[in-house]
Amino acid sequence: MKAIIPVIDENSTRPYYLQLYDYIKNAVISGEVSANEKLPSLRSLSKHLKLSLTTITLAYSQLSVEGYIYSKPNSGFFASNIAFAQTPIKSEDFSAFGFSELHLEPEPFPYQHDLSSFNFNKWKKCFNRVLTDYSHLLLSESEPQGEYALRHEISKYLYLSRGVTCSPLQIIIGAGTQQITGQLSLLLTKMSISHVTMEDPCYLPVKNIFRDRGFAISSVPVSANGIDISRLPTKIKSAVYVCPSNQFPTGAVMPVGKRYELLDWASQNDSIIIEDDYDSELRYFGKPIPALKGIETNKSVVYLSSFSSTLFPSIKISYMVLPESLAKVFDDLKNDYTQTCSKAEQLTLALFMENGYYQANIRKLRSLYSQKLTAVKNAISKYAHSFIVPSGTSSGVNMIVNVKSTKPATILCEEARRLGLIMTPISAYTDDVKGNTQSLVFYYNQIPVEAIDDVVKRLANAWQRV
Repeated sequence: MKAIIPVIDENSTRPYYLQLYDYIKNAVISGEVSANEKLPSLRSLSKHLKLSLTTITLAYSQLSVEGYIYSKPNSGFFASNIAFAQTPIKSEDFSAFGFSELHLEPEPFPYQHDLSSFNFNKWKKCFNRVLTDYSHLLLSESEPQGEYALRHEISKYLYLSRGVTCSPLQIIIGAGTQQITGQLSLLLTKMSISHVTMEDPCYLPVKNIFRDRGFAISSVPVSANGIDISRLPTKIKSAVYVCPSNQFPTGAVMPVGKRYELLDWASQNDSIIIEDDYDSELRYFGKPIPALKGIETNKSVVYLSSFSSTLFPSIKISYMVLPESLAKVFDDLKNDYTQTCSKAEQLTLALFMENGYYQANIRKLRSLYSQKLTAVKNAISKYAHSFIVPSGTSSGVNMIVNVKSTKPATILCEEARRLGLIMTPISAYTDDVKGNTQSLVFYYNQIPVEAIDDVVKRLANAWQRV
């Protein structure tokens, strides 16, 4: 293996053991340390780096807990193999559902589908327990607000992972972000709010829901530091929809100082901040970023999140955390509606979280997706550095690729689709497309690690052809 010689920054507030942890973790992810390769012993590394044995032990312990390295009795520490295996889908797997290979729509070649991103066996284990131990609960409809067991698990998770303190009574479960946004629209109307400011670019389905509910919509451009607060409306009661921890689709992160400015804007104007924290758990570089709702004191933030990127896309379970005042408004209205989320899936997810499987899956995704992200960037640098420039590459499941090409964005996306890659023109998410006609949103998370180099090479060749 290469020599372990981290650059220890003595002026950094990050402890030495975490700096060493970062160095070794990145070496394992990038492949500089090969799978199953032996690491230096604690004592030899301590002597070599002139760091205390305690520092080395803490770093190795953290790496071991998170699965980057493993130990063998009387043998030492070794690098883990984090290139998860892929299980191919066979046509006979569909027979139990009445499907045959002939009935399935052909997929682009080669079809990218990474089953290693989720452990369905553990999900099945929790679902079977619902059917055997809690089947009586399935004979009645779900609570309009969502199952209490799931709301309880979400409240615990938010406190530990996102710094958000809330009661299960403040949490509302819904079948996807769009359905949750529809409910929120009703609550905003009850508060006499009729204007919503959106980021530009933004997640269009949410914008469309506010528009269709009769709200006046304004758009404010997003920079590398998030939305331009100086352009938010003043002296009127309104709402602003933001993604401060991982802006979609740009990946911009709002710094903490600007977050306090945004909270001050809400307080000064008696307004609401709608914080969409979608896939913020999937941050691969730097320190985790606490949620905006975790630092508020004036109770003006509505927190939205979803499980679709941290479990699997077909599960339509989202939730919002309301300020206590809005939770009371919802409580008066909730019995007018029925819960649209599957009760069986809610209970399964509650058990999945209670058993620690959800947290373990996020740790796995962080490792897997960061490896994929690094592989994509390396492949672009190798095959297409002269005409593809990636950005927004520190978190989430997508990146922006800026392509120097005379081809329209729609053609570039179609050529990517033929290789099984999911891409969308950024113009689909923004009102201002000037200068961004060849900027594409590229979802890399479902490409198997071992296929990335080859498929990016194929893409570069396709995009360069006239």
